[in-house]
Amino acid sequence: MKVQDQQLALAIPFIQECYGELGRSQAEAEARIAEIAKDIAHNGTYVHTSEELVHGAKMAWRNSNRCIGRLFWDTLKVHDARHVRTEEEMAEALLRHIETATNKGKIRPIITVFPAAGAERVEGPVGPFRIWNEQLLRYAGYAMEDGTVVGDPASVALTRQCQALGWQGAGTPFDVLPLLVQIGDRSPRLFEIPPELVLEVPITHPDLAAVDALGLRWYAVPIVSSMRLEIGGLSYTAAPFNGWYMGTEIGARNFADEARYNVLPRLAAAMGLDTRRDATLWKDRTLVELNVAVLHSFQAAGVAIVDHHTAAKQFGRFEDNEAKSGRVVTGDWTWLIPPLSPATTHIFHGHYANEVKLPNFFYRHE
Repeated sequence: MKVQDQQLALAIPFIQECYGELGRSQAEAEARIAEIAKDIAHNGTYVHTSEELVHGAKMAWRNSNRCIGRLFWDTLKVHDARHVRTEEEMAEALLRHIETATNKGKIRPIITVFPAAGAERVEGPVGPFRIWNEQLLRYAGYAMEDGTVVGDPASVALTRQCQALGWQGAGTPFDVLPLLVQIGDRSPRLFEIPPELVLEVPITHPDLAAVDALGLRWYAVPIVSSMRLEIGGLSYTAAPFNGWYMGTEIGARNFADEARYNVLPRLAAAMGLDTRRDATLWKDRTLVELNVAVLHSFQAAGVAIVDHHTAAKQFGRFEDNEAKSGRVVTGDWTWLIPPLSPATTHIFHGHYANEVKLPNFFYRHE
């Protein structure tokens, strides 16, 4: 199948579903499909209307099998950045996203959408667009000669790339990396994120000074920027998006994973726990207290966050809403269950077909 034929084949069901959900008539949908077919035949691609882009992005969130927070899919705010042509404009749009999404701690779900791949066929040389950061906000990782890492081990490769382009961090465990963006075949460009735009939360515990002594902190907003957005046969290679954190993402993964900050052994030692045998459940005890600290700290700072029990209940409401709308909820069970006490949630005991529906988000290498 030719690329153009494949694109039209994907555009047709999207337009039919999108227009149906928006209350548009069948005649309007058919007219739009005819227009798209003409554009593809003439230009090799087509351009979404603002309405199609907005609802398509919302549908992509609704179809994200790995996301437990889909109850709020229809609240997504779409920043249309398809007019962007320069790296400076791209960085400006990303900084606007950070500021608007952060909202002084009252986190807003936002996606910023840059031109689709192939848009140059219609509008001249404009891409493709790429954001090298996995998340717009991420801490640097400095690889030491002894094999250890200061900061986030997940960021070692990007940190080296930024350093090769002239960036130098302070060398602390929590240095915010700059934005690294690229348009077309031009060289990647670095843009510092102004410190006043980065809301960070110092991690303290309501009862355990041992947690406070670790000197941990984390940024307020998880803005995923390593995925492409696919809507109706168009691929938006740069479309960073965010919700708000579920506490376990920070407390049970970013801080606890051995391949990340690996905090559990240090915290267990500070708490005086016996770490010689796994049977003492020292990992479990420290993991719970670390997650208590994350939730306590975000709440004390006035930053939106959700615990995994509440998130699971919200997902149950999402399932109910989808059933009422006649849609079957798909999901990746291995991602939907929280990494802490999963058996206490209904998701653990449920079954979900891991069928990929479109529109959706995909990692760039997929």
